[in-house]
Parts: sequence; structure tokens; C-alpha cells
Amino acid sequence: MFERLVERLFPSRASTQTWMILTLLLVVGIAVAAVGLYITFVLRSEVQIAFQQTMLQEANRVMSIVEDEHDHARRQDAIRTMTRFGDLRITVVDDSLLMDVDRGTMRDDPAVLTQPEMQFGAGDELNFVRRDVNGQTVYFTAVKHMPSGIIVRVAQPRPMLFGLIGRLQFTLVVAMIMALLLAMFGSWIAAQRVTQPLVTIRNSAKSISEGKLDEEIFVDSRAAEFQDLAKSLNLMSDTFKEKIDELQKMAALQNEFIGNVSHEVRNPIFAVGGYLEALASDSLDGEKRKFYAEKGLTNLERLNNLFSDLIEIARLEYREDLIKPSVFELSELLDEVYDIEKAKADEKGIDLVVENPVVHVRADRARIRQVLINLTDNAIAYSDEGTVRCRYRRHLDKVRIEVVDTGKGIPEHHLERIFERFHRVDPDRSRKSGGTGLGLSIVKQILAAHGENIYVESTLGRGTRFWFELGFEDTESARAEA
Repeated sequence: MFERLVERLFPSRASTQTWMILTLLLVVGIAVAAVGLYITFVLRSEVQIAFQQTMLQEANRVMSIVEDEHDHARRQDAIRTMTRFGDLRITVVDDSLLMDVDRGTMRDDPAVLTQPEMQFGAGDELNFVRRDVNGQTVYFTAVKHMPSGIIVRVAQPRPMLFGLIGRLQFTLVVAMIMALLLAMFGSWIAAQRVTQPLVTIRNSAKSISEGKLDEEIFVDSRAAEFQDLAKSLNLMSDTFKEKIDELQKMAALQNEFIGNVSHEVRNPIFAVGGYLEALASDSLDGEKRKFYAEKGLTNLERLNNLFSDLIEIARLEYREDLIKPSVFELSELLDEVYDIEKAKADEKGIDLVVENPVVHVRADRARIRQVLINLTDNAIAYSDEGTVRCRYRRHLDKVRIEVVDTGKGIPEHHLERIFERFHRVDPDRSRKSGGTGLGLSIVKQILAAHGENIYVESTLGRGTRFWFELGFEDTESARAEA
């Protein structure tokens, strides 16, 4: 039964507004009830005890006057004075005298001896409350001096303080009802100010979970916590949107990459298969067999280069430790590139120029060699005549390295994509030259691993310029490291 009542008052799942109202009502109700119980029971009892003690003190005071003053007239005057200014009725009884004074007036009431407060037993103090003939509540306190047998009774009407406490109790009941109503109204307003932003945030979060990432959370609240929460959720939504867009782009690139790889692999495999079938024919003469065998080997070499480049890209993407920087002399590296690419340039009638002043840089020498070979080879492949120039110059704390050709140039709409995998400006020319379409992508990966970028600018009919930068090292540092 109690558990069912608790479940109804405090359900396991309820709105924030309900919980706020219930909590505030409970707190206010407990506080008001505690104050009410204190005034009803504790304060009233303490006031009544204090009043009784005051009357007892008055009775003892009268007893002292009676005992100390033996002259009857003077004793009577003193008691009259006390009753006149204290709103008291004092009764004194001894063996030979009955004196009953009410507000300075002597009363003749023999029945006073039969009142309950005058019937002493073993005790020497009695307290009674009763109504007089006028319906007024009167409090009586009587004391008896045992050796002499004198009895003193003090009577006083109900004090105004008791009436004040009664009115205070009534006011408290009204205040309790008003407080509960105001608490309910105030908690409803406060709950509205709290729950409205929460409902807005909840609905927005639900929309975001359903994929509506463009919806911005706006909270109409002056509370800093709700403003910060809305701002954080908007930032989180923007981050999710960026991540999702990035994942979608990556998925598209992955699909494109897989399609390109399958296409690039399929062509040489089919070519090799065709040449092998042709070699299986008995009617071929030696010259034809040699021709088909060379074509098959060329396609196998192309396939091998493709897989080597793919493996190289994967290693550069997932193994940053493959980059091992050191200080080396750049002109010596350019001389090596010149020796490797000179034959290709001479074959096409292209003038390969390498300018080589002594400069030291910090980078992975083998990887930069690979970058320069790829850029130079690419420049020769896309030039029919003219010059391919490899040069460098110091630029602040960097060395800017350039590969410039006077070839046909690159159309502007290709410039943003030439570093993408398998992107070719001229697919027919690239395939004839045996290119895989991954050379510039490998260049970008190597330089990115060094923390550098690759740049390009080109003009149709006039040529193309690629450039990148490496960290400069002075001669003393180079000697110290060597």
C-alpha cells in the first residue's frame, strides 16, 4: 500500500516539470509543517509554562508579604496595590483570616475555600484553569506554606499572548495554503523555463539522430548553461556533419580508387593473356613470337610498376616512420637525378638542365630523390621539345626546389586534380609511356610526410612549374651532423 502511494507520488518516469513541482512542494510543505507544529505544540507549551511560572512567582511574592507583614491593615493595602496594577485576583487564607482581593476590591465569597485549587494534599502547589461566570478563561495558581498553613491563591484572566498565538496559528494555516499555492505556481513557471529549452534541445537532437544535420539548435533562454549546451550541441552537429561529409567523400574516393585499380589492372592482364594465347599458336614465326613476348613483358612490367606504386602509397599513408630525415647536400642529389633522366631527355630531344650550387637541406634523401625523379620524369613525358630545368634557391629558412618545363602545359580544370590517384591529363600519352597515374600522388604523400606541400602552376602552350620547399641547414650544422 505504501509502495503504491510512493509510486504514485514519485513515479519512476515523469517529466522534469513534474519532478520540479513535486520537489518544491515537498520542500515547502515540510518547512511549513515544521513551523506549524512548532507553534502549535512547542511554542504554546513553552508560553503556558512560562505563564505558570510567572503566576507562581507572584504567589510566592504574596506569600512573602503575608509572612513578613503582621499588621493586617498594611498587609491588605499591599495586596490591593498588587491586584490593582497587575490585573490579578489574590486570595489569602490562614487560620483566622480570609482575604479575597480582585483588582483592588475586597470580595466576600466563602465558596472560594471549596474550589479545587484550594484542596491541598501532599503538595504545596496547585494549578487550575476554568471559566468564570462571565465565560472568561481564568488561570489559578495556589501555594501553601506548610509550617504556618497559610494558602495564597493568584488568579489571572487568559493573557493576550495566548490569543496572539491562536491568531498566529490561523495566520500560519492561511500562509501555509498561500505558500503551497505560490510554490506550485512558482515551480510551474520555473519548470516551464527549464523544460522548454530541454524540449527544444530534445527535438533538435532527435532530428539530428534522424540525419537532419542542417537543423540548428536555438534555445530561447537567458540561462548560461542552456546557451552553452545549445552551442556545444551545434558544434557537435557541425563536427558530425563534417565527419559524415568526409566519410562520404572518402567512400566516393575509395569506390573511384577501386574502380581505377580494377581498370588499370584489368588492361595489362588481358593484354598479357592475349599475347600468351598468341604465343601458343604453332603458326607463328620467330619474329612474331619475339614481338608478342616483348609486348607481354612490357605489360607485366607495367603491372609490376602499378602494384609497386600502390604499395608505396599505402606504406606512406600508414607508416610515418618510413621518413628518416638527415642533412645532405642537394646538388649531389640533383646530379644523380640528371644521370638517371638524361637518356630519356636525349631520346626526345629535350635539354635537361640542372643548376647545382652547394646547399644543405634536412629531409629523407631517398624519398626526395624519388620526388625529383617523378617530377622530372613527368616533365619529360609531357614535353615534346624544349627544356626541362631543375633548380633551387634559398627562401628564408627554406630551400625552394622547382622543376620547370616548356611543354604543352596543363589545362586549368586539371590543376586541382593532378595529384589525385590515377588522374591523367592525357590518358593515351600516359599509357603509351607506361605511366601508372600514381607518380604525382606519391610525390604529394612523400612531401606531406615531411610536413610540406607541393604546388603547381601552368600555362597552356608555355609549360608547367612544380615546386616545394625543404628545411635549410647551414654549413656548420651540416658538418657537425656529418
